[in-house]
Amino acid sequence: MFLSCPILAAFLGMFIAQFVKIPIHFLASKELNWKLMFSTGGMPSSHTAMIVSLTTAIGLMTGLQSNAFAICVVVSVIVMHDAMGVRRHAGYHAVILNTLLADFNILIETLKDPNLKKRESREKLKELLGHQPTEVFFGAVTGIIVGGLTFYFYPF
Repeated sequence: MFLSCPILAAFLGMFIAQFVKIPIHFLASKELNWKLMFSTGGMPSSHTAMIVSLTTAIGLMTGLQSNAFAICVVVSVIVMHDAMGVRRHAGYHAVILNTLLADFNILIETLKDPNLKKRESREKLKELLGHQPTEVFFGAVTGIIVGGLTFYFYPF
């Protein structure tokens, strides 16, 4: 077969988690946003679903005592910690910087001083980068389910 079970599980986990974001967002906001299929952040974490699907498939194939499973567990913890930590805080910083830029532009327009630089026209920073702990948790649940089902249905 072209794709190994763990690789197939990983990509299915990511794809399913990305796709599920659309109906979850629709239920929460009554807005159908297909762009979520290709965006970062949101519920559930697709990075977490991908790595946990891989870890689950590796664990089922090689056993929970294998070195490959141990490596996957460590990488999974790093990915989940990063999603809830650095990436989430970078998103918070983007919110603040976007607000400061908007406030700066309002101030410049209000003063109308010819000596002041004109409006700043920079692209707005992406604010939805990381995940809340519940988004990572449900990404992990998605990953376990997808990894288990892929292993179960994969034709060996």
